[in-house]
Amino acid sequence: MKISALILAGGEGTRMHPLTLTQPKPLLPVAGKPMIKWTIEALQRAGIEDIYVLVGKERLERVRGVLGDSVTYIQQDEPRGTANAVGCAGGVITTPFFCINGDVVVEDWLFQELRKFYMKKRGNIITITQSRKPQDFGVVEIDAEANVLSIVEKPDRPKSNYINAGVYVFEPSIFDLIEQTKASKRGEYEITDTLSMTSAYGYQYEGFWLDVGKPWDLLDANEFYVKRAEKKIEGKLHKNAVVEGEVRIGKGTVVRAGAYIIGPVVIGGNCVIGPNCFIRPFTSLGNGVRIGNAVEVKNSIIMNNTNIPHLSYVGDSIIGENCNLGAGTNIANLRFDDAEVKLNIKGEMESTGRRKFGCVIGDNVKTGINVSIMPGKKIYPSKLIPPTTIVNKDLE
Repeated sequence: MKISALILAGGEGTRMHPLTLTQPKPLLPVAGKPMIKWTIEALQRAGIEDIYVLVGKERLERVRGVLGDSVTYIQQDEPRGTANAVGCAGGVITTPFFCINGDVVVEDWLFQELRKFYMKKRGNIITITQSRKPQDFGVVEIDAEANVLSIVEKPDRPKSNYINAGVYVFEPSIFDLIEQTKASKRGEYEITDTLSMTSAYGYQYEGFWLDVGKPWDLLDANEFYVKRAEKKIEGKLHKNAVVEGEVRIGKGTVVRAGAYIIGPVVIGGNCVIGPNCFIRPFTSLGNGVRIGNAVEVKNSIIMNNTNIPHLSYVGDSIIGENCNLGAGTNIANLRFDDAEVKLNIKGEMESTGRRKFGCVIGDNVKTGINVSIMPGKKIYPSKLIPPTTIVNKDLE
């Protein structure tokens, strides 16, 4: 039986600011490629040929420019909830289809197993996974036959540890039910309300699962995919450069003498690495990145065409495209009191759950020499930071 796939990528990603002010959330890179590409490739390996991507109208052309003709695009004029998003595919998708939230990370094998489960049940399916904090998600109860008994959004007292994982299989009849779905209290059309109008099954998924909703989640997603990078050296290594472990280096990249790289690490094409720098595990460098003399980078995402030329430290951080860190720019990733680092998310200070987290820097930021950036700070796109500045608050 033919099964299609729909990736929901129409959200604005406001919790990911400042990164999503200039880049669509689906295109944020992890382990060297846009996050959505990992999902597309996993679906293709599962034998899914017809893949549709739902994108907001303002970012459609930007996404199309990256993904090209590998998928079919569906435009969402205005975000109005998951059911509304799925409903945009009505009249376009006519087969049973996988439906995946574009910001969810799962194991590749899930799609093969979910197909088998669907062929057995032949009904709408919601993937569920266990969570330590079910109250933060949609909690799902199922019986011994995998029938869904209830779905409750963010309950105060969860009756189950199983949550909605954001991966579904829908039959085409779901579109008729969506048209009958009423708006929720927050004015959105929820797919869980749609599913409550019909019978559905819950597939219990026990693999890796991550909802990439906030900046620090990108580092978790990056670590997950970087671990899967196989050693492949397509660039040029100087004889006095040291590369240990699983390190992937793209074409046109030069690794100069004294560079010390410990995998797993992913380095894009046309980069210049070294001399005399230290790149530590779970680092991902985009294309055209420059890491220079006496620079140390650890567990960070550094996007395309960013320069960190000399005498700097970057740890547990996310740095956008076309940035330049002046000599002696150092990013602190550990609070002086050892407490968990917090970030400002839409006006509320939220814990990252990490003792070590550096900063989030948007595109086109430049720092002068000897700039110090404190843990958990966000710097918005195109900011110019004068020499010797101590960044101890968000720069919007």
